[in-house]
Amino acid sequence: MNKQITCTFLGLGLIGGSVAKALKLHNEHIFIKVFDTNLKSMELAFNENIADQIYTSINKELCQCDYLFLSAPVSINLKNLDLISTFINKNCILTDVGSVKGTIHEKIQELNLQNQFIGGHPMTGSERVGYLNSNAALLENAYYVLTPEPEVSEEKVTAFYHLIQTTGAMPYLLNVKKHDQTTAAISHLPHLIASGLVNLVKNNDDVNATFKTLAAGGFKDITRIASASPALWQQITLENNHNILEFLSLYINNLTELKEQLILGNNDYIYRFFESARDYRDSFTDTRSGPYIKQFVLTVDIPDKSGALADVVNLLAHHNISIKNIGIVHNREYQEGVLRMEFYSLKEYEDSIILLTKENYTIHM
Repeated sequence: MNKQITCTFLGLGLIGGSVAKALKLHNEHIFIKVFDTNLKSMELAFNENIADQIYTSINKELCQCDYLFLSAPVSINLKNLDLISTFINKNCILTDVGSVKGTIHEKIQELNLQNQFIGGHPMTGSERVGYLNSNAALLENAYYVLTPEPEVSEEKVTAFYHLIQTTGAMPYLLNVKKHDQTTAAISHLPHLIASGLVNLVKNNDDVNATFKTLAAGGFKDITRIASASPALWQQITLENNHNILEFLSLYINNLTELKEQLILGNNDYIYRFFESARDYRDSFTDTRSGPYIKQFVLTVDIPDKSGALADVVNLLAHHNISIKNIGIVHNREYQEGVLRMEFYSLKEYEDSIILLTKENYTIHM
């Protein structure tokens, strides 16, 4: 990419910040303008050389760009679209980063901006929020769904497709309806289920917090996404209400059938229930992020002696490998290894395996 490309970000939170960082990391000719109501976030982006210009208001100059990313919460994106619709450059491609596409596409049609809108959904994320927690690595090997309006030229779709590829993400073209159905099943409903499981345990725990104390291993892994922003997921759930209700009803029917078969003690059904889930789950491609960012996690057996943990940390630090999270596994019911480490990227994960293996550590992946 030799020609300078100007990108404007209206909103600089976790996802917007991560996309901006990934674009800067992989493209030397990217120029980024930023507006966010959080001045500290913009100043940090400017000091990190991610934002080239920051603005304290939305104006015509801010919107003179090749690509404009609507990366605030959806309700604010809709208001911002009203603000920019009168002076947006007709050659500028508008996009967003939201996980529900129907609402924003309807607004685009209302404003007659169909010939310059390509919806975007980076299928990645984190339990943490805000620009401070944004990271270019969040885009690495993550699907980035694109939902262009039919009126957008093939040339413009192709150009944006290639721009997203430079971030390390994998663009995936999809129509709006199919996108919202898919995310309801694989992203939005799982958030409801995870939060429901956590509330179930919370509401039935004893005064000694026995459930909470022992809720590590498998329970903690499958409910990890319940730590996400309540405000964000309140909005997502209501926006994709129709599709979520459809799959929630199907899920309730499946649970009802399972309950009936458990009452009957149907051994064959119960076995097939677990077998079918295992086989389908094992068929998933494991090198891509999917609807949630892939956790680059491994566990390592370390001796129970002073300095053992420091030895591992120092070994990785000496080779410039950053550890995102580290902890001792107390509940080993669902996983092997006593030291659990999470990394920012696939490369750091793979390099750690090589280094630790050379030092004769036993690793579990």
